[in-house]
Amino acid sequence: MDIKSYIEANTARFSEELFSLIRIPSISSDSTRKADMVACAERWRELLLAAGADRADVMPTSAAPVVYAEKILNPDYPTVLVYGHYDVMPVEPLELWKTSPFEPVVKDGILYARGADDDKGQSFLQLKAFEYALAEGLLQCNVKFIIEGGEEIGSPGVEEFCRAHTDLLRADVMLVSDTSMVGADMPSITTGLRGLAYWQIEVTGPNHDLHSGIFGGAVANPINVLCKIIADMTDTDGRITLPGFYDDVDEVSAEERAMLAAVPYNEDKYKANVGVKSLFGEKGYSTLERTAIRPTFDVCGIWGGYTGEGAKTVLPSKAYAKMSSRLVPHQNHEKIAQMMIDHIRSIAPDYVQVDITSMHGGESYVCPIDLPAYKAAEKGYEEAFGKRPLAVRRGGSIPIIAVFEKVLGIKSILMGFGLESDATHSPNENIPVDILRKGIIAIVGFYKNFGR
Repeated sequence: MDIKSYIEANTARFSEELFSLIRIPSISSDSTRKADMVACAERWRELLLAAGADRADVMPTSAAPVVYAEKILNPDYPTVLVYGHYDVMPVEPLELWKTSPFEPVVKDGILYARGADDDKGQSFLQLKAFEYALAEGLLQCNVKFIIEGGEEIGSPGVEEFCRAHTDLLRADVMLVSDTSMVGADMPSITTGLRGLAYWQIEVTGPNHDLHSGIFGGAVANPINVLCKIIADMTDTDGRITLPGFYDDVDEVSAEERAMLAAVPYNEDKYKANVGVKSLFGEKGYSTLERTAIRPTFDVCGIWGGYTGEGAKTVLPSKAYAKMSSRLVPHQNHEKIAQMMIDHIRSIAPDYVQVDITSMHGGESYVCPIDLPAYKAAEKGYEEAFGKRPLAVRRGGSIPIIAVFEKVLGIKSILMGFGLESDATHSPNENIPVDILRKGIIAIVGFYKNFGR
């Protein structure tokens, strides 16, 4: 049976299996969800065994458990290690969801749910492609799986797990579906990811909230101070002002900038999709360059004082923010994290107390496009989408990918199928059902062409 017929014949089963994963609220950043994390890992174990794995185990780490599975056909065959993650982002603000985030809904050919794309939906494509390729005798390689539960919070415990199990995880290449394409009609393979540094900052003023009429103007407002610190982190040209921040930035060649410029891009459509009138970023770089090959600084959350209904004239005791930087090749996330901490401490005024901590981070990643596995992936996309995929760097981060290269010594092929419209990390996350089908076909195409 050909792959399209197989998908058609098993659509109902595929949907229920994917939905069974989505319905488990495996939010890694929520400490009250530990039981859900274990339940999701156990469900992955069941599905891997049902798909044909010789073994599948839920294995402990210092954080969330890892699911390991394998199918060893021949010790002489090359081995593919498939990576995915079963944890998802928080769903807040809940009021912006049009459907219940953990009750999957298909409407007008689009699946809506938290994890529909990132990464339960995309990891599920790997599972079903493996199932079909094994059933039809297409595999000319051994296949291993590592599905982790902490990618959204920096993959705690996974590096130490890899170091403890290097023999178990030994492979020739890693296959990952956790990235995006240029467009539904413009397939692409991600050849580079940015690194990440992430901090939380706390600014304390008075030892308790004060009446702003009595104390305002005499006691420093920590929210005002925090806003000033944040505002000063970038200049009017969109450059980051942290001293030394750009020292190790890899300046991309004119040839690669030309490749990025060749990627189809409609600025009006881009602005309309995100609902803004104009764009802003680092001066001297295009929008695609700003989101792929340049570092960034962003405030991911900020809070403090009174935020309830109505008015309350209060001078707050504390203010908080979560901040992140996307990093490019040669920028070390630990170095950048410490630079930020040292800088913030050095500029903190004495009328407030400023505490800043590094939460998590990871290195950037670049994949050569001349690898046999990359060529096999290219052919897979051609079979699924009818055209050769573009090779592009993308702006996201999967810090654990660089760890796999460092610890296991293998490169990763990033066969992602997400779209900008999928609203990953946001309310109403979604993915087109047609893209899910094509993703399975593309990965099957990879297996047809790898290891021969």
